[in-house]
Amino acid sequence: MKIPKIDIGKCAACGNCEAICPEVFEIGDDDKSHVITGDFSGLESCIEAAVENCPEDAISYEEEEGEEEEK
Repeated sequence: MKIPKIDIGKCAACGNCEAICPEVFEIGDDDKSHVITGDFSGLESCIEAAVENCPEDAISYEEEEGEEEEK
């Protein structure tokens, strides 16, 4: 399963990801963006748009570590 991750060290809290995909991202009390759900079904396109529009390249959307695709 692909999951979005935010590199907090790179995050500038610009609000792009929250504006593009508010079901998945929000700015926390620390003024950094955070992933707020674990259910990403049906949200793949907005997550990918958030990744593409992050000016700091702080968001990744990749297979969860330790999981392998079924063959």
